[in-house]
Amino acid sequence: MNERSTATHSSRIGAWLAHHGFSLTASLGRMLRTPWASCLTIAVMALALALPLGLWLVLQNVATLSGQVDASHRVTLYLKPGTDVAQTQAVVHSLQQRADVAKVATISPEQTLADMQKREDLAAAIDILGADAARAALPPVLQVTPRTGNTSALITTAQALPETDRVQFDAQWRGRLQAWLAFALRTVQVLAVLLGLGALLVVGNTVRLDIQSRREEIGVLQLLGASDGFVRRPFLYLGAWYGLAAGGLALAILTAAQWALRQPLADLASRYGSRFALQGLDPLAIAAVLVGASLLGWLGAGLVTGHQLRQNRPRRA
Repeated sequence: MNERSTATHSSRIGAWLAHHGFSLTASLGRMLRTPWASCLTIAVMALALALPLGLWLVLQNVATLSGQVDASHRVTLYLKPGTDVAQTQAVVHSLQQRADVAKVATISPEQTLADMQKREDLAAAIDILGADAARAALPPVLQVTPRTGNTSALITTAQALPETDRVQFDAQWRGRLQAWLAFALRTVQVLAVLLGLGALLVVGNTVRLDIQSRREEIGVLQLLGASDGFVRRPFLYLGAWYGLAAGGLALAILTAAQWALRQPLADLASRYGSRFALQGLDPLAIAAVLVGASLLGWLGAGLVTGHQLRQNRPRRA
């Protein structure tokens, strides 16, 4: 008796697995037999996926770039005019002894004057004023590169130095950038939800039309006692195929966009002395996109099939 029940249970599992395999391949074949309708559904879903993914990638790259800028931010000390070389070197030495200072660069008045003379809008004014007078009015400048992101103690110390005239460190722009990034990320999340709902509606409507075209076949299966799960399974796999194909197409669109923008962005970054390169999705993120898109298609098909099967269920006399 136990052997018979075990054999029956095994045969049921085998039949269940066999029908899953049949539904998987049959739904793929059905999608390929309607290429134009399938391509339209996949293209709409791919665009709905590619837009928030692309915006998210842009935000990730901007956050990476801002992190690089933040890591290389500097505190600028303008010493009092007339500070001699010995006093300047003493200030440099005292700052270099601090554990939170990575590097101190000195810009002499002569260097500042030379840079100003290279600018056409300032060269004429310097000629009128005189190079010696301009040099005397220019202060020594120290550019301090902090070792850590917390610069409050360093700024306090720099402001207290008797040779310091002014300390410049614009931390507000970093806070504003972070606020804009947070707002943009929330906007992308809202947009992703709205476009995801749109993708659900697209795949759901496609599956609904497929159910309508197979109404008689489904009715016969239901009269023969087929369960709702048995009937729904091919349509669920059809939705998953749509989602998987849309996810692949969305990744292809993003890859093409990244390839088109990579070199111009590298050229632009090089002009600012940066080696920043546009970053794409890593393999784990690519797998997550494909799985998520497949689940989205599966969910869209599942929401429609249950309602349609209940409506189309034949009534026994």
